[in-house]
Amino acid sequence: MHARGDSDRSIAARLGISRNTVARYVRMTDMSPVTPMLRNAPHPATDAWARLVMAWLRDDLAVPRKQRRTARKIYDDLVHDHGYVGSRSSVERLVRRIREDTTPAGDGYLELDWPAGIAQVDFGHAAAWLGGERTELHLLVMSFPHSNARFCVPPVSEAAECLCAGLRTLFEHVGGAPTELVLDNATEAGRRMCGVTRESALFSQFRAHYGCRSTYCNPYSGNEKGSVENAVGFPGRNLMSPPPAAPSLAVLASSLFAGCDRLLGEEHYRAHVVISEVFAEDRHALSALPGVGFDAVRWERRRADKQGCVTVGSVRYRAGPYWHDRWMLVGMRADGVEILDEHGRHAATLPRAWSDAGGTVRDPASLIPAPAARPRAWSESPLRADVPPVLRDVLDRADVAARRQVLRAVSATSDSFGFDVAVGAAAEVCVRGALPDAASVDMVARRMAAGRSDAGVTDLTVYDGFLREVDAS
Repeated sequence: MHARGDSDRSIAARLGISRNTVARYVRMTDMSPVTPMLRNAPHPATDAWARLVMAWLRDDLAVPRKQRRTARKIYDDLVHDHGYVGSRSSVERLVRRIREDTTPAGDGYLELDWPAGIAQVDFGHAAAWLGGERTELHLLVMSFPHSNARFCVPPVSEAAECLCAGLRTLFEHVGGAPTELVLDNATEAGRRMCGVTRESALFSQFRAHYGCRSTYCNPYSGNEKGSVENAVGFPGRNLMSPPPAAPSLAVLASSLFAGCDRLLGEEHYRAHVVISEVFAEDRHALSALPGVGFDAVRWERRRADKQGCVTVGSVRYRAGPYWHDRWMLVGMRADGVEILDEHGRHAATLPRAWSDAGGTVRDPASLIPAPAARPRAWSESPLRADVPPVLRDVLDRADVAARRQVLRAVSATSDSFGFDVAVGAAAEVCVRGALPDAASVDMVARRMAAGRSDAGVTDLTVYDGFLREVDAS
C-alpha cells in the first residue's frame, strides 16, 4: 500500500491500526526474523535475595549431593530466617535461573557409542505373586547398549553369590560371555572409592572364569551407565505390569526369559531395524563359554555349637549333633548351604534362608544318627515331630533294640531316596503290622520312588503258589 503511494494515515484507517505502527514498519529497513530471546525482565519479589541464594548454592557444591539444599529448603530458610514474604514458585524460578547460569560448560549428557560385546549390569526391584503370595523381588538386569537388547533374572538376593549365579544364567541364555561388564558402584561385585576399585574375591574369580573385564561407574554419575538405567525399569514396565503370578521363582524366571526374547523382535530406537539383527553383532563379539559353569560358592570356616549348628548371618544351619563343637567348612550358594568338616566329609546340604528373622534350618535326615546311637533319647529327639504319626507310635512303644533297627533302616533308605520317602516307606510297613527293617523299607521306598500305587501292599500268596508248583514238580 505504501509502495502504491498511500499515506500513513490512509493505511492506518483502512487496516484499523495505529499510525505509529504503520510508520514503524514503513521505515523499517531490515525485515529478517529476529531471534526470539527472553527479555531480562525484573523480578522484584526475589532480586533482593539473588546474591544470598547464589552464595548458598555455591557453598553446597562442597557437600555431598544428597545433603545440598533444595529449592523448597531455600524457600523455607528465606521465610524463617530472613523474613521473605514472596511465593515459593518465585524462589523456585530464581534457583532454576541461577543453576542454569552457573552450570559448567562440560556438564550434560552424551550419546555414547558402545562397541558390540559390552554389557551393563545393575539390580532393580519389582513385585510378583509367587504361590499366591505377593513378593518383592530383586531383578538382575543385563543390557547390551550396542543393540539395546535386555535380559533379566530374579535372584533371591543381591549378595555376591546370587550376582554370580544370576550372571552365569544370563551368559548361558545368550550363549556367550561379554568382553566387559559395566557395573553400578552399589552391587556386591565391587566398589570404586577415591578412584580405587575394590572388587570382591568371588566376583574376581567369576570374571577370571569367563574372561571378562570390569568397569565400575561413578556413584554420582548414573549417566555413565547409559542404557542400563532405563533397562532396569524396563522389565517392570513391559514384563511385570501388572505383577505376574507364578507357582515358583523358577517358573517366573522362565517367563521373563521368554518375554525378553520376544522383545528382541521390536524395532531398535535408532537403527530402524529389529533389535535381534543388531544383537547378532553383540553375539558375534561375545567370548565362548568355558566347558564348565562357574560354581558361585563362598566358603567360610565356622565352629558348630553343641547342637551341631553353624550360624550364617542370623540363621542357624543344623549339621547334626554328631558334628558338635567342631570347626566346619560352610559353602554358601544362592540356593543352598553345604556343610563339610575340615577334611571334606559331607555333613549336610540345606536350603539357603534369606530371612532376617533368624531361625534354624535343618534336614531331618541329619538328625537320625543321634537317636539311632542312643535309642533311649528318642522321646526327647527333635526328629520325633518329623515322622508320620503311625511310625512315631511304633517307635514310642518299641524297645531299645527294635527302635535302633527302625531308625537305622530309615537312615539307610534316606541316603538313597530322601527323608520323606524313607519315613513314608517305614510308615507303610508299620500299617501292614510289621516292624520296619532295612530290606522292607528299601523295597517299599523303591516302589514309592517309581510311582507304584501298590507301594505299601505285598501279596505273599504269589510266592506260596510258586513254592507249591515247585514241590509238585
